[in-house]
Amino acid sequence: MPLARGGTRTEHSTLNRVARYPREMEASGGFDDKRAPVQNANGRTDCRLANAVTAEVETTSMTRVTVWNENVHEQEHEAVADLYPDGIHGAIASALAERGFDTETATLQEPEHGLTEDVLAETDVLTWWGHAAHDQVDDEVVSRVKERVLEGMGLIVLHSGHYSKIFRELMGTTCSLKWREAAETERLWVVEPGHPIADGVEEYIELPETEMYGERFDIPAPDTLVFNSWFEGGEVFRSGCCYRRGAGRIFYFRPGHETYPIYHNEAIQQVLANACEWAAAGNGPEPSFGNADPIEAIDESDDRSVH
Repeated sequence: MPLARGGTRTEHSTLNRVARYPREMEASGGFDDKRAPVQNANGRTDCRLANAVTAEVETTSMTRVTVWNENVHEQEHEAVADLYPDGIHGAIASALAERGFDTETATLQEPEHGLTEDVLAETDVLTWWGHAAHDQVDDEVVSRVKERVLEGMGLIVLHSGHYSKIFRELMGTTCSLKWREAAETERLWVVEPGHPIADGVEEYIELPETEMYGERFDIPAPDTLVFNSWFEGGEVFRSGCCYRRGAGRIFYFRPGHETYPIYHNEAIQQVLANACEWAAAGNGPEPSFGNADPIEAIDESDDRSVH
């Protein structure tokens, strides 16, 4: 079940508050294609219907995704700014919003990197893209994100985010690999076709120009490996890795070098949407820890406990 929102989400651009009417409504056949955006009581933009919808139709909460990006390359390199005029975070947030997610963005340059306690409290899934400024991420923010993952927030780590503080902290390894930037072809083979993250994806995704990542990738063995990559130069790489840490689900997804239009690729966008849906917290019971009263009647007269 999505966590209740604990505060007001900060709007950074028009992309940050895009939302769509829940897809369950469309599947129900309860309206035609005429829609008009309106503001709800919380200021969020919903694609409501121009024609009336009966009150009997029950809506569901949309998964709330915060798209984090260090936003450094876009400021320093014209080629990256040309590919992503709204930043990598803007491109990802827009693609997810178009697929039915409630999205906002956050960047390194904002106070607390845009990841305040209130923002994280109302985030179901956090996506993370970083490369040039891993060491500039404040340790207190990393601890805050880790705590939320252990509580149940999903985390999608993208491309060079494998070296981020948060991913290395959660993996407990160096997360090192070999790499080469030579604009070579990559094929991401689906090796677990029944996994929800592979839903709607072909047998493989071919990217004509990518940065190569190669094994050995120093990570723990994934709970599930969804994608395995082959590169034109001959290397292979575990490119879609699923983990659980505490109550949280984590997905590492390799593609996304900043000088190639990876996040404009529809198949990549589909994987990101699938991953966000998979990583979002479910409806399971909240676990309890510590000293527990018995469910059934037992003899509690034994006095040998020292606790």
